[in-house]
Amino acid sequence: MSRSLDHLHLPQVSRITTSDYIAQALKSAIIGGSIPPGEPLRQDEIAAQFDVSKIPVREALKRLEAEGLVTIERNRGAVVAGFSSDEITEYVEIRAALESFAAQQAALRITADSLDLAWSHMDNFRLQEEAGTRTELNWLFHSTLYRDANRPILMAELRSLYDKLERYVRASLALDAGEPIRSNIGHVGILEAFRRRDADAAAQLTRAHVLEAGASLVTYIHTNRPSGG
Repeated sequence: MSRSLDHLHLPQVSRITTSDYIAQALKSAIIGGSIPPGEPLRQDEIAAQFDVSKIPVREALKRLEAEGLVTIERNRGAVVAGFSSDEITEYVEIRAALESFAAQQAALRITADSLDLAWSHMDNFRLQEEAGTRTELNWLFHSTLYRDANRPILMAELRSLYDKLERYVRASLALDAGEPIRSNIGHVGILEAFRRRDADAAAQLTRAHVLEAGASLVTYIHTNRPSGG
C-alpha cells in the first residue's frame, strides 16, 4: 500500500482542505489503477505518507465510501471497492438510461460552440493512444454534448458513474486496440444526430452506444478479471 502512495504528498499551499486533498489523491490513484480493487487502505500508513493525523484520512475515506470507490468493513477497515460483472452491468444500464435522457434534453438546445467542441474532443480521442487520456476525452465528448441541457445534478451523477467504472474502462482500452475505433464510429453517429437537432435519434444512439461499450467491458471483466475485482 505504501508503495502505491509514494508519489502522493500534500501541497505547500492549497485552497482545499486536507481531507479533500487526500480524498482526491486516493481517488486518482484508485481510478488510475495504481491501487487495485481489494487493496487495504490503512489509515496509519496514509496519515504517515501525508504527514497528517488520522482525522482527515478518516474523513477522506468516508467520502470515498460515499462515492462507491471504497468499502469500509468491520474487521478489515477500508479497502478499495471492486465490482462484479453483474454490478458493472447494472451501473452501465443506469448510465445508458441517464445519458439517453441527457441527450434527448440537450439535442434541441445544443449550441454551435458545443458542437464544435464535442467534435474537437472526438477528433482527439481518435488520435490518442494512452488509455487514461482516452477515457477522459470520452467523458469530455459526451458531457460537452449534454451541457446545454442545463442539468447540473444529472451531470454530477453521470460523472460519479464514470468514476466508478473508469479503472476497468482504462484497463480494457489498454488491451483492446479496436475499442477506440468502435467508440469513434459511435461518436460520429451521435454527433450527427445532435447536429440535426434530432432528440430521439440522439437519445437512441447514445443509449445503444453506452450499452455496447458496457457489453465490451463485461467481456473484458470475464476474461481479464483484475486481482481482487
